[in-house]
Amino acid sequence: MVTGVSRDAGARCARRLADDPSIGTVLGVDVVPPRAELGRVRFVRADIRNPVIAKVIAAEDVDTVVHTGVVATPGSAGGRSSMKEINVIGTMQLLAACQKAPGVAKLVVKSSTTVYGAGPRDPAMFTEEMAPRAIHHHGLSKDAVEVEGYVRGFARRRPDVCVSTLRMANWIGPKTDSPITRYFAMPVVPTVFGYDARLQFLHEDDGVEAIHHATVNDLPGTFNLAGDGVLSLSQAIRRLGRPTLRLPSFTASSTAAAVRRARLADFSPDQITFLTYGRGVDTTRMRTEFGFEPKYSTAEAFDDFRRSLGTGAMTRVAGLLTAGLGALRG
Repeated sequence: MVTGVSRDAGARCARRLADDPSIGTVLGVDVVPPRAELGRVRFVRADIRNPVIAKVIAAEDVDTVVHTGVVATPGSAGGRSSMKEINVIGTMQLLAACQKAPGVAKLVVKSSTTVYGAGPRDPAMFTEEMAPRAIHHHGLSKDAVEVEGYVRGFARRRPDVCVSTLRMANWIGPKTDSPITRYFAMPVVPTVFGYDARLQFLHEDDGVEAIHHATVNDLPGTFNLAGDGVLSLSQAIRRLGRPTLRLPSFTASSTAAAVRRARLADFSPDQITFLTYGRGVDTTRMRTEFGFEPKYSTAEAFDDFRRSLGTGAMTRVAGLLTAGLGALRG
């Protein structure tokens, strides 16, 4: 069973699992029907925030749960309150249902490197054992910390279940429509004056393959996943060939609010912090224990996204951004 299939990442992961001949049946669960074609995936309309999800797991005799249903931005969830309900309450109900289901033997959780936060005192690279240096007050960072806390509690209560927590860097690629891709698709890219964030990316194809890898193998533990290398924000913008608008740090929040109102991008406070300070994670365990090697480095993943600008889905994104920029100027 794969949660969050109404969004592209969840739908792609479900399709990849359904294409694996070693897997019998894949259920795709979400509260709204998926926009993308699911292929062999059987869609079940259900809300993981509701205890009824336990009946779905029991009735379908689910043995593996892949949780991709964590929402990254308030705008895509209908507001911050709804986002927290989906992320935190939804995960609590899902884990409660898994705990009661004796047939569940594996849990794979798509988490995020945002659990480490972002701040001026961060280490060069976070390892999986390190605690965040910054206090989480906002958005996905706060939710991700709570979600992982509940997952650890579940693992203690059900030691018979193989639990894999995948802390993934920002997905990027031709098909990814997210706050970070919309940010880089803006005609003029705003940055915070005096800062040059360190960025890591995971190509969307590598993200899907990593979830498949965790699903078909027994790999308990927590793992950082990112492409090799780091790009600075200034390097990324130069690769795009786009002009930069450097803003004083005290104007970042008001600028982000204006960008949200103009529907250029859905920036939350934790994303502004990330684009100010950046973040780096150590991926040694990804190779030595998880046994996974991304096909794309951070730079290669970004270049694949860059080549997609002006074509396909990103043409629509760029068009929306251009229209929104006109509204912002107005």
